[in-house]
Formats: sequence, structure tokens, C-alpha cells
Amino acid sequence: MSWNARIGAPRARPRIGLAWSSNTMQGANNRSMGLRFLLPLLDINATFISVQQEVPVGDAVVLTSRSDIFHFSDELKNFSDTAALISNLDLVISIDTSVAHLAGALVKRVWVMLPLVAGWRRLLDRDDSPLYPTARPFLQDGSRAWDSVIVRVHAALHESVWNYSLTYNGPIEAPKN
Repeated sequence: MSWNARIGAPRARPRIGLAWSSNTMQGANNRSMGLRFLLPLLDINATFISVQQEVPVGDAVVLTSRSDIFHFSDELKNFSDTAALISNLDLVISIDTSVAHLAGALVKRVWVMLPLVAGWRRLLDRDDSPLYPTARPFLQDGSRAWDSVIVRVHAALHESVWNYSLTYNGPIEAPKN
């Protein structure tokens, strides 16, 4: 069965992929966040799909208790599987991980949540990316907390989903600040 059919066809609302944790073998790092940080986004009228291949144990408990996030980690064996899933999404919201780079390489709209210490290569003085024209960065503020990022992502997502419904299920356009 195709990803399109598994996620739900026809599309009644935008499909948004979520990735919140980098490789769990590397342990905790400043790029990752817990799934709980993304839960405020789920009040948006969209279909949410986890694109996490590996789900940290604590997040797996949260994920299995929720019916508002599709999750297919057992079926995402490699980048081809993940790319096929991403190809059926309207937007990917991710931390700085391989999922964000894969979405950018596939020319899918991707919003990348970055820690304040994201590094010089992120070109932090801009709100776009020359590497991936469909990427939009969301950088932590001076508090180095994910809460401020989620507030800005939520506001942009609310406006984008509104625009999606106004254009009769057209592509999500990221509003510029």
C-alpha cells in the first residue's frame, strides 16, 4: 500500500511531518528535544506524521498514547523509505537532523528548528537557506529554550494552514516575518 493511501487520501488537510530527535546512539545533545515540546502544534487542523526512524524510549510512550500522530518507525528502514514518506507530505518540521536535509534535498518545504549554538554554517542572520531554497530556519532565542521556537513555529503554522485552506488545498507557503 502506498504512503498516500496509508496517511489518508484524499487530502482533507495539510500533511505535516515531525522529527524532534537526532540519532539516539549519540545520546542527548543540544539539537534534540522531547516530543512533548511539539504537542502544542497538534491543535492545528492538519494531519501529523512522525518521520522519526528511532524514537527515544520516553517519547515512544507519548507517541503510542496519542491518536493524532501517525507513526511508522518500524517501516522506515533507510533513507529511501523516509524519502518516500516525505514525498507525500506538504511540510516537514524538524530539528537539525538528516530528516531536515533529506526534505531539503527533495525540495520539500522544511522548517528547521535550530539551537542557538547552531554554528556559522547556518547563516544565522537570515530566515532562509541558500542550500535548500524550501527551508526556513527557526532559531532559539537567548534563553536557549525550545519554547520560544515552538511559539514561533506554531504562529507560522497557524497562518500557513489558514493559507492552505484559502487556496483550496494548495501548497503550504511559509509566511515571512
